[in-house]
Amino acid sequence: MTQYSETFPGSEKPFRSFIMGGFECADHQNAFGERVDLTELTGHDRYIAEDYNSLREIGISTVREGIRWSFAERAPFEYDWSQVEDIIFQAKASGIEVIWDICHFGFPDDLTPLHPMFARRFAHLCRAFVLKYRSLCPEGNLTVTPINEVSFLSWLGGDVRGTSPYCVGQGWEVKYMMMKAYIEGIEMMREADPHVKIMATEPLIHIVSPDPADTALVLKAHEKHQEQFQVLDMLTGKICPELRGKPEYLDMIGVNFYCDNQWTVTDHQYIPWDESPPNPSWRSLYSLVEEVFIRYGKPIVISETSMAGHKRYPWLKMIAEECITILQSGIPLLGCCIYPIIDRPDWDFPSHWHHSGVWDIHNPDTLEREIHYESKVALEEFRQQLSAPEVPAAEEIQIL
Repeated sequence: MTQYSETFPGSEKPFRSFIMGGFECADHQNAFGERVDLTELTGHDRYIAEDYNSLREIGISTVREGIRWSFAERAPFEYDWSQVEDIIFQAKASGIEVIWDICHFGFPDDLTPLHPMFARRFAHLCRAFVLKYRSLCPEGNLTVTPINEVSFLSWLGGDVRGTSPYCVGQGWEVKYMMMKAYIEGIEMMREADPHVKIMATEPLIHIVSPDPADTALVLKAHEKHQEQFQVLDMLTGKICPELRGKPEYLDMIGVNFYCDNQWTVTDHQYIPWDESPPNPSWRSLYSLVEEVFIRYGKPIVISETSMAGHKRYPWLKMIAEECITILQSGIPLLGCCIYPIIDRPDWDFPSHWHHSGVWDIHNPDTLEREIHYESKVALEEFRQQLSAPEVPAAEEIQIL
């Protein structure tokens, strides 16, 4: 295993807790054209104080939250910050640190990424958010994800008609226009506050040929695998320089990693993650994170990971072991976010709940949170592993 321990020396603790919790905040139009608001459906907007206190009880003090663009801007350039204010006040009261999504999934009703005003509207929203935030929190770090998972969202809306703009064969165009907005948003945020930190969150995937002996398929799989880096390459100015991307627009990389993030190139068969002996096509989280780190040389956050159903404990155990391996290699891994931390319903069929959080919701009427005991145990074991002497402490990692 390659050692990277000389790369990021320092003494500043980057986040309050290494294990983080993410609250599902998608507010997009689903495959049926219906607006979904998972903050409202999960009750997090009403039970935020209780949710934060529950996280503190299990040692989590850093969270991912979203401002919900469709809620915050109901009319062009007119902003409702009431929910943002509530998050800020409740976070302060509970000792919680927030990493902010400006756009998780979802745009106002009158916008799509292909609308000529999309980038301008988004950039002004970004600036207005930073000004609002700094009016309430003039000191301290502010970490922002402008748009979550541009790669996935551009595929969902641009290629398979799963959300706005409901296109087929327009994935690149949607991606390009979203990155135009993304970069202009960073420019306006940095005008308001030059110290805003940008965490770009993207799916971490692996695409492989179903037949290693088929040279054409191997090359095709490699080509599709490399497409996952287009967003970060645009952001850093490696491609599409007309968008004005710069390396300094990327402070840290969030990688979203789930059990269905690895598949074969032609027939899209998912590669099993838990076979014994291991499936030879499955790549470890460590190996995929290493690939990203070698390419960009930026600190990493596992910004989303979870498992639905009865395999939550083995999945979280595997994630913990992989995080320890990454830390021991010296790669600057700043945290691991369980997402969602609270159960969530399906986007397209909201009556179906995934049971993928550390807290389940079995009754959608009462929205009572019920701890998933095995997940709680897995996180306790994870925390114990992080405190082992041979694991580098978070205090040894600095964001440069």
